Amino acid sequence: YNRHVINSIFSMKLKEDLNPVLLLLFQVTVWLYSVLAFLPSYLFSSVSESDAGLGSEQERAQRLKARSVTGHPAGPYRAMGATKRLVSSLHPGVDTLDKVFEDASRRFPDRDCLGTREVVMEEDERQSNGKFFKKVILGQYRWLSYAETHRAAACFGIGLAALGQRAHNNIAIFCETRAEWVIAAQACFMQNFPCEDLSCGLQACRCTFILLEVPRLQHIIVVDDTPTEWPGYPRGISVHNMANVQGLRTKPENGKHPMPSDIAVIMYTSGSTGVPKGVMISHSNIIAGITGMAERIPNLGENDTYIGYLPLAHVLELSAELVCVAHGCRIGYSSPQTLADQSTKIKKGSKGDTSVLQPTLMAAVPEIMDRIYKNVMTKVEEMSSAQRTLFTLAYNYKLEQLSQGRSTPLCDNLVFKKVRSLLGGKTRVLLSGGAPLSAATQRFINVCFCCPVGQGYGLTETCGAGTISEMWDYSTGRVGGPLICSEIKLKDWVEGGYHITDTPTPRGEILIGGPNVTMGYYKNEAKNQDFFVDENGQRWFCTGDIGEVHPDGCLKIIDRKKDLVKLQAGEYVSLGKVEAMLKNCPLIDNICAYANSDEMYVIGFVVPNQKHLLLLAEQYLIRGSWEELCDNAAMEEVVLQVITEAALSAQLERFEIPRKIRLSPDPWTPESGLVTEAFKLKRQQLKSKYQDDIERMYGGK
Repeated sequence: YNRHVINSIFSMKLKEDLNPVLLLLFQVTVWLYSVLAFLPSYLFSSVSESDAGLGSEQERAQRLKARSVTGHPAGPYRAMGATKRLVSSLHPGVDTLDKVFEDASRRFPDRDCLGTREVVMEEDERQSNGKFFKKVILGQYRWLSYAETHRAAACFGIGLAALGQRAHNNIAIFCETRAEWVIAAQACFMQNFPCEDLSCGLQACRCTFILLEVPRLQHIIVVDDTPTEWPGYPRGISVHNMANVQGLRTKPENGKHPMPSDIAVIMYTSGSTGVPKGVMISHSNIIAGITGMAERIPNLGENDTYIGYLPLAHVLELSAELVCVAHGCRIGYSSPQTLADQSTKIKKGSKGDTSVLQPTLMAAVPEIMDRIYKNVMTKVEEMSSAQRTLFTLAYNYKLEQLSQGRSTPLCDNLVFKKVRSLLGGKTRVLLSGGAPLSAATQRFINVCFCCPVGQGYGLTETCGAGTISEMWDYSTGRVGGPLICSEIKLKDWVEGGYHITDTPTPRGEILIGGPNVTMGYYKNEAKNQDFFVDENGQRWFCTGDIGEVHPDGCLKIIDRKKDLVKLQAGEYVSLGKVEAMLKNCPLIDNICAYANSDEMYVIGFVVPNQKHLLLLAEQYLIRGSWEELCDNAAMEEVVLQVITEAALSAQLERFEIPRKIRLSPDPWTPESGLVTEAFKLKRQQLKSKYQDDIERMYGGK
């Protein structure tokens, strides 16, 4: 399948386009290398693997990951390492988040903990359209050790108490992903102040002015070293610098330390299907979740470096960073605008964050990985015929080797080294969450970045924990077996036609249970019907996602209840499935499929790739500005034809293929309010934006 994908991307037939000399040279080199490397590799790997009792990577990938503890196809399914009892803590006695950090600072006092790049220079760079865009040159990372970070958090917590903050009273955090966010959160954990991140809520409202009535608000603490005298802010509110608060002192109080059941964080859902809901997450919930996640990352420890750039307001990033802290890793901070050398805020010729930090661990959402995939493939298309041929040969050769559990150091160093350097060159584990990752993108990461992709599945309501695929499992389209902290059940969804008695695999709505399942929604009791407690006292959450469990215990997400639309003729269309299949088309940067139950067909809103659309317009002699091209009916028809061909190649049914589309000249960003911080589509907001187009496409006007 992946060979067809890569070949179609390059628009070439190997047998017709191949340089015979280059082909022979490549085959001879690979054959010699394979012969010379086979014997020592076989001997050493056989000894080490037999000693460890693990078997080859291929055997480990095929082994049983989880099983139904009752023998029933509905489950519950548990990881093979937790069939008797779910695991809920990292170490005995370390049962709250303040203890996790205290334990880490005791074990790794001098190890780098949190790193931030210094800004060497900022300048406004004039763009071709006359607008100015801020560019930066950044220096090296400056680090706080674990002991220094712990001390900074402790001082900040004491300072907050000196300002009058009391245990169990919420503190709101409105801050980008940076070291100060973590220091503030750790301070709250130590003092038993539940922290509530406002980033999602304020960004969701898309306001240009905010009038807040917060009767109990008394103090605003500014992270940066900026003036604290602001004209016009309400009387009775004091503004402080973070550094000044860290210098305040108060008498210690007894009993301020949290209990495992106390709320640690109130974290908001993404809001992709409606208004974000605040999820109450206890200390024990988070510790259970990060315990399960850590077990899936091999050899995790103080030699690892993690790059933090996803929003800490979301559970994926917060959990990943807490996993790293618990194991003595160092965390260097970044942003999507400074991540790589080619990122939008990095001045040309200077280094992005991955080049300087060279992380070994990274978390990403599929949208970001899809962009990297498409950008690299565009570069490959621009190569000479000989270079493209070599790349394709190496790609397919490595795919074959990966399927047999073998490594390819020769290809990695000769062909893929430059691609791998985009993420710093040392990435050994890449965690993917937030949405399904396409098979083509996953294979691309496996091959070109020379590292496994751990696909995970979880929700804010389960602390982001549910399943993660094992690192040596190179199968695609699956999210692995349940973590050691959780178990999974399936429940019939009759309306959608999914049943636990389906063959060859049981299918149904996914239910996640375990100590990682959270306490419910904050001040929103009416929405708590998706949580329940079973006869054994264990909490469960009904996810609304549809999955199937494979014979080896791995889960595959196949649908979502809220994404399923029944057309007028009775066919069910999974909008998420349509979008996932079409996103691999190079012409599409983003797409939202839409269907009305009163209509016969699907329509779509499409953000086209600018380079490919301009080439297509030139090919069909369609002229105009970017905005004019996107508003051109003839251009829509040409793009629709390309999309239809891509949909048929992806084996979508005819009724699933969009019949009409609307091209959007503007990208969908979190700032626009059309996608979440994790780039999930906000369907209600997209529907509102394109309401006139919906009426046109369905009304035939």
